Amino acid sequence: MVVKTWEDEQNTLVYDKKTTEETPFYEEFTTPYSPRVSYHFNKDVSKFHFGARHPMKPFRLMLTDHLVLAYGLHDKMDLYEPRRATKDEILDFHTDDYVDFLQRVTPDNVKEFSTIISNFNIGEDCPIFDGMYDYSSIYAGASLDASRKLINGQSDIAINWSGGLHHAKKYGASGFCYVNDIVLAILNLLLYHARVLYIDIDIHHGDGVQEAFYKSNRVMTLSFHKYNGEYFPGTGNYNEIGKDDGEHYSLNVPLKDGIDDDTYTRLFKSVVEPVLSVFQPGAIVLQCGADSLGCDRLGCFNLNTRAHGECVAFVKSFGIPLLVLGGGGYTPRNVSRLWAFETSICLNVDLDPKLPSQLPYIKYFSPDYNLHPNLSGKIDNKNTRKHLDEVRIRVMEQLRYLNGAPSVQMQLVPPDLEGHDPDVDNAIKDEMADKMDTS
Repeated sequence: MVVKTWEDEQNTLVYDKKTTEETPFYEEFTTPYSPRVSYHFNKDVSKFHFGARHPMKPFRLMLTDHLVLAYGLHDKMDLYEPRRATKDEILDFHTDDYVDFLQRVTPDNVKEFSTIISNFNIGEDCPIFDGMYDYSSIYAGASLDASRKLINGQSDIAINWSGGLHHAKKYGASGFCYVNDIVLAILNLLLYHARVLYIDIDIHHGDGVQEAFYKSNRVMTLSFHKYNGEYFPGTGNYNEIGKDDGEHYSLNVPLKDGIDDDTYTRLFKSVVEPVLSVFQPGAIVLQCGADSLGCDRLGCFNLNTRAHGECVAFVKSFGIPLLVLGGGGYTPRNVSRLWAFETSICLNVDLDPKLPSQLPYIKYFSPDYNLHPNLSGKIDNKNTRKHLDEVRIRVMEQLRYLNGAPSVQMQLVPPDLEGHDPDVDNAIKDEMADKMDTS
């Protein structure tokens, strides 16, 4: 495999400047097909409250839904109010003692759990709040329902902006995440698809998903994130490549502060395209964390909404069944604008940059009242040409070890995950064995 450096590209990039204007090439991007899109939302999920000073604000989902409705996007896709995930479904990944704790603990009875609460990483980042389990079961149920629409062919793209909570671990909470809806949805997709690709464009490393499938060759995880060894969650360096059957199936793209639109989108495309060619997934799960936008309360990149959306458009253009999820994002007015815009990308619909005048809570979008505010140039871009060349070359080197997509005769699910259907896995094995016998 020939690995090109950035200097081989036709368009020379400048990595050490601030981006103060929006580059025009995003508007020229087109996709070749009109997909069937389903939108999975439960109005109750936005009513939960982590606490007055907590960065996570579920009402960002209400703002997103209002924008989607005000732009008339609801008329162009199938709308579903998902059911809540059952305890048994959540137990497909999480441990019984942790799920039991989530169900029982409340702010009023928390002292009764004082001897075990530390076992589940409950604290400042992941506080106990009223309805915590209900909140988790709603967003997890939405991701499960969305994955089912892809499996049964009712949707080509399924959207759940309340999902994408990628930090939750099998045994506990982490990083504002209590139930890992992404892992649950991927396990669901693995019952039908031999391989699933997970792509994460949140500013934080998708550690919970990587950890869940670290020994699996049926799930490839690809995360673009800030990494310096200290930034939460402190993982996501090059050397985290997977283990046992999953070796080289965990791909990490560690970035530095201030990456801008042009740099990010070109790097993203140059990595994602060969990954798709080598791994050949049957489905893709795309986590669209909005904290990678500029001006995010917890972020440190310089991305504008159009650049973030360009990544969604690029993944969509391959025509592979696609589950689109939310994630981080702590400046609600920008989160909602981004996710409404990316909903329109999934639908091939152009939106007027001027926000609809009838939009509820329009005061949140002052003073510009624009779908695409200028969010760039606030932080110096510390991603040098040398660093980005190294990032891309390391990813390409990992792909060389794979020598093509894995066959489904290889280990079907990670040994530490439960809840899959063994009959389905055995049927896949038998089908592939028959194909090999006749070839």
